[in-house]
Amino acid sequence: MAGRRDGLLTRPHGSPSRGSRIAAAVAVGILLGCVCAFLYPDGLFRSFSRVQYSADGSFQDTLVKCETSERTSMLKSENEELKKQVSELIAKLKLTEQSVNQAQKQTLTLGEQPKAGPFGTVKSLRTNPTVVPDESVNTRLANILTKVAVRKELIVALANSNVKDMLELWFQNIKRIGIPNYLVVALDDETERFCNSNEVPVYRRNPDESIDSIGRTGGNHVVSGLKFRILREFLQLGYSILLSDVDIIYLQNPFDHLYRDCDVESMSDGHSNMTAYGYDDVFDEITMGWARYAHTMRIWVYNSGFFYIRPTVPSIELLDRVADRLAHEQAWDQRVFNEELFYPSYPGYDGLHASKRTMDMYLFMNSKVLFKTVRKDAHLRRLKPVIVHVNYHPEKFARMKAVIEFYVNGKQDALDPFPDGSMS
Repeated sequence: MAGRRDGLLTRPHGSPSRGSRIAAAVAVGILLGCVCAFLYPDGLFRSFSRVQYSADGSFQDTLVKCETSERTSMLKSENEELKKQVSELIAKLKLTEQSVNQAQKQTLTLGEQPKAGPFGTVKSLRTNPTVVPDESVNTRLANILTKVAVRKELIVALANSNVKDMLELWFQNIKRIGIPNYLVVALDDETERFCNSNEVPVYRRNPDESIDSIGRTGGNHVVSGLKFRILREFLQLGYSILLSDVDIIYLQNPFDHLYRDCDVESMSDGHSNMTAYGYDDVFDEITMGWARYAHTMRIWVYNSGFFYIRPTVPSIELLDRVADRLAHEQAWDQRVFNEELFYPSYPGYDGLHASKRTMDMYLFMNSKVLFKTVRKDAHLRRLKPVIVHVNYHPEKFARMKAVIEFYVNGKQDALDPFPDGSMS
């Protein structure tokens, strides 16, 4: 063993040791470093950024400045991208929290029969489970929705060539905000061509003369009634729909302001806290004497031109009920929509068991609120709504443009020329 160890430690005569080789390499490195420092005092790589000399002999460090400018632009771009990612993450977190809360309520209600908890802790289920998607209902529409929808939800509007000008304002503002998940259901060929020429997502239904004849020639209210039949397929495919008329100006992304805890979430035609959210209205009948006062619960109707509907069994039943009644009655679709949502069960009639939520009337604003109240109040004028629906006034296009001038372009007197009510 001793002999083997001695052999390993000895080297043939004249062969340099490992330490000598390392010392030589370090010396060469130091020498090269000194040469580079002498030849390139500003640094080896920085020297390459020097470009040209001007006529007086002074050099212009244009590439360095260019690189600095590009770097600044890149940092700004990265900052904007980070802000966008943070916003998306916040939105996803909000959706996740909503889903968790809904799932917990469903588990408590649909699981084993629960015992009632302590006073003040019992919560009933409002969020019905969604239906199982059935793509066989409409494979072509299913393929379109896969490309357009975000998190299984999107804005849907029905339109024909009679509302072309309003439709253009409608999608221009949606594009300006950057809402990607929207779709126009074209009711005639001209509207389909118009959408395609403006790069607007569009869906043209398969031919159905019973619907197409109305879609081609019908006015605003008649076309509005078609949506309950057409929307059914969207729900069967498992998508939540924000149904939108085209007389609406979008100022923020509405999906950032939804609760998603009910079957139907709708804007109100009310113009105050009482009318929008409900109030006790006392009916006075003098002939009843001591019992002359009768208390009644009142609420102004939901607007059938802007509502969010989830793909649940009660939601689909609501669409079926409204579509069936409109097919057999000469009735306004908004009236029927509200009757089916709010009428309770009574002898001979089974009410619809659909949960509902009223949207914030200052965020999802009707034109009565805007022109009668908001524009005259210094505090309310500073609020920025999510949408403005010009539903109370017949001169829709002019008022829509005025809304854009006021909220988008900052023209403070844009709303002033219009009366509270209609101009005629």
